[in-house]
Amino acid sequence: MATSELTGGEATPEGDEPRGRVRLRRAAVMGVPAFAVAAALVVLTAQGAIAAQFAISGMPFVVTADRLEAEGFEQFGGMDEMAPGSPNAGDTGGQVLVVISAIKKAELTKLCQSVELGGTYLHITAGNKGTPVSATDLATDSTELSGTQADFKNIEIGGDASTFTKAGVKGPLGVFGQQADTVVITNLRQTNYATTAARFTLPNLKLNFSSKGC
Repeated sequence: MATSELTGGEATPEGDEPRGRVRLRRAAVMGVPAFAVAAALVVLTAQGAIAAQFAISGMPFVVTADRLEAEGFEQFGGMDEMAPGSPNAGDTGGQVLVVISAIKKAELTKLCQSVELGGTYLHITAGNKGTPVSATDLATDSTELSGTQADFKNIEIGGDASTFTKAGVKGPLGVFGQQADTVVITNLRQTNYATTAARFTLPNLKLNFSSKGC
């Protein structure tokens, strides 16, 4: 299966409506085309309450894994907010339109995470010596996702996110989404703004600074 990609976009104000209101409305109807692509690749994550419940830094980070195996998967649109006055806000007003992905139980083989810090990268690896990284109630807020193949079991596409049950997360009322019993993704890659988890276990953890990211 060819590599697929989903990229989050920035809402454009319409008429005289306040920017925040327009952005939230765009998130609520974040369309069928975008999530149809997401259905072919999926994301990482999960949690027991919607992803970012904190002010994000506004600095994106990359996560990759050779393989993701997940039980209880949900995905729908959302909005993250930076702290007031954040230097990373740019012309977005501190808002980032994201795809929220939730997984009840996840295992990731050869996990890599990196964030650029002024020309160098903070680099983290784990799960690369035979024991995968594990997570429960994990969620990620992403603007870009890809994988060479995704295999879903009992997937439902186009449901209202507020009715979802697979990962124990209820999304916003009226928001387009998808859910599945299980998903396996090979060569996962995502650009994230936030990750939360009830528990995150990283065997063979290594953290260092590097000249390149994941």
